[in-house]
Amino acid sequence: MTAGGGNQLISVHPDELKFIFELEKQSFCDLKVVNNTEHHVAFKVKTTSPKKYFVRPNTGVIQPWDSCIIRVTLQAQQEAPPDMQCKDKFLLQSTIVPAHTDVDELPPDTFTKDGTGKTVEECKLRVLYVAPSAQGNSEDEALRSSLTNPEAYGLQHLKDERDAAIKQTQQLQHELDMMKRRRYRKSDPGFSLTFAFVVGLVGILLGFLLNLSLSSPSTE
Repeated sequence: MTAGGGNQLISVHPDELKFIFELEKQSFCDLKVVNNTEHHVAFKVKTTSPKKYFVRPNTGVIQPWDSCIIRVTLQAQQEAPPDMQCKDKFLLQSTIVPAHTDVDELPPDTFTKDGTGKTVEECKLRVLYVAPSAQGNSEDEALRSSLTNPEAYGLQHLKDERDAAIKQTQQLQHELDMMKRRRYRKSDPGFSLTFAFVVGLVGILLGFLLNLSLSSPSTE
């Protein structure tokens, strides 16, 4: 029994399996299988490397004009293939089955071409491995740049802190000068404590600036 109009029984999207490959990490790819006929179509997924991949569902029955999502999971790998070139292949077989056929009741020879006129179509899918960097964005690039040049990043950070401390110290010194002038005009009992506190704070900031200058990496 064949599908009318000369169309294929099913269509598969995408037409290749693409995995983001990272050592010791799983990766997956989803396939959408569409039944292009008014019949019930059974499918089965096979691969040349069954121990490397986990396919669910690997067998199923799709109702007329309906679709199904197949998730193929690449198990965590200990080593990458040479030049990231994968030679694995997938084969998706499909054939028309009686209406309301249950996937658990499919005969063992459902996908076997027995010469009785039964149509068993086959769709071959290749596998591509993609490096994680190919999926990066501009933010990732900026992060990698800062990580590859940490000295420049650290120097800029210290300069920013030093500039902020200098501004704060200048402001405190200005207030200190004003308080010195007021000291001779007032006889406030609490004034000496406030004056001592401000002087101590300025000393702490000056010490912080000195530490920054000593710890800053050389720009030569």
